Amino acid sequence: MGIFSRTRDIIAANVTDILDKAEDPAKMVRMIILEMEETLVEVRASAARTIADQKEMRRSITKLEQLQEGWKEKAELALSKDREDLAKQALVEKQKAGDMADRLNGEIAVLDEALSGYEHDISKLQGKLREARSRQSSISARLESAENRIKLRDLYDGERVQDAFERFEMLERRVDMAEGRADALSLGSQPKTLEEEINELETSDKIEAELAAMKKAGGKKAGDPAKEA
Repeated sequence: MGIFSRTRDIIAANVTDILDKAEDPAKMVRMIILEMEETLVEVRASAARTIADQKEMRRSITKLEQLQEGWKEKAELALSKDREDLAKQALVEKQKAGDMADRLNGEIAVLDEALSGYEHDISKLQGKLREARSRQSSISARLESAENRIKLRDLYDGERVQDAFERFEMLERRVDMAEGRADALSLGSQPKTLEEEINELETSDKIEAELAAMKKAGGKKAGDPAKEA
């Protein structure tokens, strides 16, 4: 069974109130949109049939007008031949065609009012349909947002995340230990003073001089002829 009886119920309906009272707003708005779309199709189909009926009636009126003109000519011909009786009968037929044309014109006027009503209903239905689709988009966005928040909460509070953070903490601890060992190696070592660096240079010069003297002395001994004899 549909949510609405038909067009008038849809036009008068308050979509917001219906959704606020629904246990499942997302499902309800889908049903509302479906019924509105079906009703809109039916109203448009009725309007199309009315337009087709009007066109058929107008064609019939055109034929009746031609028929009236033909009976008029026949009446004039009969009267010219002094057949007043036949002229009267022709005018009677002309009157019948005219009366039928008048009835059809009256029906066309009624259908014009119906078409005006259809146009008004279609406009209202389209407005309601836009409203329902807008609410559907809003509900979908809110539902997606809620689901994403649930997923994020599960992610934050989940065991996998906790395990990952625990691994991070272990790695940070290892880095801390490595940095601690490196820092420990430099404990007690202080930068050399200017005096110490100069003393080292002097000591180095003395060692170099002594080494050079030893080399020189060694060279003289190797070249002594007396020792060679």
